[in-house]
Amino acid sequence: MSFLSRIRQPVARRGFTVASAALLLLTTLFTGTASAHGSVTNPPARAYSCFDRWGDQWQAPEMETEDPMCWQAWQANPDAMWNWNGLYRENVGGNHQGAIASGSLCSGGNTQGGRYAALDTPGPWQGPRLSNNFSLTLTDPSTHGADYLQIYVTKQGFNPETQRLGWGNLDLVTETGPSASNITVNVSAPGRTGHHIVYTVWQASHLDQSYYFCSDVYFG
Repeated sequence: MSFLSRIRQPVARRGFTVASAALLLLTTLFTGTASAHGSVTNPPARAYSCFDRWGDQWQAPEMETEDPMCWQAWQANPDAMWNWNGLYRENVGGNHQGAIASGSLCSGGNTQGGRYAALDTPGPWQGPRLSNNFSLTLTDPSTHGADYLQIYVTKQGFNPETQRLGWGNLDLVTETGPSASNITVNVSAPGRTGHHIVYTVWQASHLDQSYYFCSDVYFG
């Protein structure tokens, strides 16, 4: 069950102490998660994926062995996961490749003071197994809408477990026109097997606000 599903139910979080619940509430209030923006939730972007699996047990020691990439991200900056829906830059003017240096694509070019830098770390990030034809969902609870989405997939031969993502590692496979909130797009990425990154650029409609998401997937 995803986090988005769980928050619609009466709160009975597994293994969640009163102290942890209070800390989560305070963190949400001070970091603005509740009033932030959106993310790719399927296939899940890295920050959302880590928060969805570990947000209610973020101090669990087993995270280090069961999910080492999320563990290192929580250790580096837990605020990145609490703010899974705030990975954006402003006033890029459509020049995404000029604003985001290769090697820092998953953190939006170290946006927000480097809050999301750990998301650029290569390694065995968890992700769903997919066919080469799949659907991508952008969840937009703030109803910003989209001028467009640009959806890229890494080239066959790129290794997300040893290489930082650069623009030269990507093929643009889908681009949408203007859309309302909560967008689902059909994506085709033929000729790929194994671990890949789906990279989504979301240009929001309400302001010149650009969002950048790395979603790990396993084809075949």
